Amino acid sequence: MPNPILVEEIPYIDPIIAYQPFCHFTHSHLLDPHGSDGFGCAVIAPSPYQIIRFAQGQVFVDDTPVTADPFDVLQRALTDHAIDDNADLPPFQGGAVGYFGYELGAHLERLPDAGEDELDVPDMVFGLYDCVVSFDKRRRRAWIISTGAPQTAPFARSVRAAKRLNTLKAYLRRAVPYEGAPTAPGIVEWQSNFSAKAYEAAVRHCVDYIWQGDVFQVNLARRLRALRPPDLDPFEVYRRLSELSPAPYGAYLRFPERALLSNSPERFLSARGGEVETRPIKGTRPRGGLPVEDATYAQDLLRSAKDRAENVMIVDLLRNDLSKVCAPNSVEVTRLCALESYANVHHLVSAVTGRLRPQARLTDLVKAGFPGGSITGAPKIRAMEIICEFEQLHRGAYCGSIGYLGFNGALDLSIAIRTVTMTDRQISFHVGGGIVADSDPQDEYLETEAKAAKIFEAFGP
Repeated sequence: MPNPILVEEIPYIDPIIAYQPFCHFTHSHLLDPHGSDGFGCAVIAPSPYQIIRFAQGQVFVDDTPVTADPFDVLQRALTDHAIDDNADLPPFQGGAVGYFGYELGAHLERLPDAGEDELDVPDMVFGLYDCVVSFDKRRRRAWIISTGAPQTAPFARSVRAAKRLNTLKAYLRRAVPYEGAPTAPGIVEWQSNFSAKAYEAAVRHCVDYIWQGDVFQVNLARRLRALRPPDLDPFEVYRRLSELSPAPYGAYLRFPERALLSNSPERFLSARGGEVETRPIKGTRPRGGLPVEDATYAQDLLRSAKDRAENVMIVDLLRNDLSKVCAPNSVEVTRLCALESYANVHHLVSAVTGRLRPQARLTDLVKAGFPGGSITGAPKIRAMEIICEFEQLHRGAYCGSIGYLGFNGALDLSIAIRTVTMTDRQISFHVGGGIVADSDPQDEYLETEAKAAKIFEAFGP
């Protein structure tokens, strides 16, 4: 039987300001959508009662090793504290917030070793949050939602829910508007694991594989890295990045050993009430400095047969992925190769929807599509093998997924592109693009530069 929850509406405040009292707490996370309905709502998840982690083939629950499948452990935690979905509230009403790393794909499929793991990033980390703030940014409304988990007895659960709600409300009173814009730290010594010539050579090798019939498309990425100044505040960088490039799937995740700063425009999967959607992005052009130039880039993208073919290929792959867990004949393409424009790029975006089978769990949906086809290629497994061959580095959180899985059966996850990993000593992020038969190596390299531009700017000139 689903558990009752405690809800209190609070005066609306910008989520970035509201997150201020929690920004240095470990395992406190901010999901910060801009523009469209990314994540379905903004979320502050400040204090988990449990951490589920998967690293080096081992599941840990609060640092205790557990012999089990990581997806099963996560799903069990959600099922044990299930609640009814309140349609009058934003979709996230408590549950799991965190990320699935790209290398988690090797848990689902037999893949070659990904190579060097520079950042030692766990393949999965999710906190379980019984008390959260959910924001409806369009209606400018906000609620504290407290479930009382992990208590199970009704009285103990209601007492915990009230106590946790009041504590969170007290912290929110400490939030004050920021004074002035965040300043750039001035990092300029970025190093790439591919030179321009080496990346272009790798693109040519991928094109060779395509013409040989091995694969139709490969998403090839390069890694940028810099030393972290000792006094650099990662949340200040995130604030600056979100101002320079507001993104539908902005997110800031704070862990004990690292922070993730995500500026993603792309949805991996969403679900609520059994209705499922994925929104792949394929096809990119830079924004122009002048309106006429900008419109020219946009029209060039819309007319590009190469970019449209790239997008349609991934749409077909994702239709197949959703069909594994959706009801027969429910999967359909509701949007194909539509233009969406962001701060520094234009993209072609499609949408595929379906209805989840009654017996399918949220984690079954994630497993059916992970990692997202738009950042692997097609066929997915062969494309991932070629990615391992040329990149020879762990991607970590990049090209994995960030977001939430709710106690109420709601889910929203991004594709973790334009995502920075910051440790005590270094800063790292990847940029890439889909390689197809008629890809031009120099154009592909320039596309990665366009995608990196706002992240570079967030750190300085």
